[in-house]
Amino acid sequence: MAKKRSPKQDPQTINAEWLKLRIKSHPLSPRQKDFLGLSLDPSTSIAFISGPAGSTKTYMAVLAALREIQKTVDKSLLYVRTVIESADRNLGYLPGDVEEKFNPYMAPLRDKLDEIIRPIPIESPSIISELTNKGRIQAMPINYLRGASLNDSVVIADEAQNFTFKELTTLITRIGKDSKLFICGDLMQSDINGRSGFSDMIKLFKDEESENKGIKCFQFFEEDIHRSEILKFIIRRLYEKKCKS
Repeated sequence: MAKKRSPKQDPQTINAEWLKLRIKSHPLSPRQKDFLGLSLDPSTSIAFISGPAGSTKTYMAVLAALREIQKTVDKSLLYVRTVIESADRNLGYLPGDVEEKFNPYMAPLRDKLDEIIRPIPIESPSIISELTNKGRIQAMPINYLRGASLNDSVVIADEAQNFTFKELTTLITRIGKDSKLFICGDLMQSDINGRSGFSDMIKLFKDEESENKGIKCFQFFEEDIHRSEILKFIIRRLYEKKCKS
């Protein structure tokens, strides 16, 4: 008769324990605490998160996602971006397979994971690599989501101001059972020349009925910028210019 493995010997259980013990974060501002409360609320299924550059949208979404996936070994984290590049190049022009092509777009996720997950002893394997190898952390471009069903997942859609309305429709209609979707974007920036659907999608669901159904809208402001003091000044000037034009 096979010996029953204890929970401590189960790699998935170990991963969950590591995450629980080793997730860290900077001291949170009142606004960040408000977001974390909203994102971890069991009633929240989709959250549209807007705010200027440096206001911790992605950081807070990744922190909330890790808090969610540590609750159960069944949930995974999926990071989604669109492929927008200067010079009008697209994924097809880049060398390698899909994973290699999309690899550079994962950099913001990796940065936040390294910032939030405490390093484990040097003799142990990287927890981030372990979670990636087990499929609990994945990334893909938005155009590879069509036809998928996102169950038992926490999905972070980053740089959503570069999604068209059609792409955002594809994204939000993928949400399945026991999943949460965080859609992060900056209403002041877009690389797709007026075709962004982010603002229109927020307006579509920014009402009491949507909120009662679990679709929430959350906004960070200039005062929430943590990257640098000079960035606050830059954002203020850019916003003033946009209002005048």
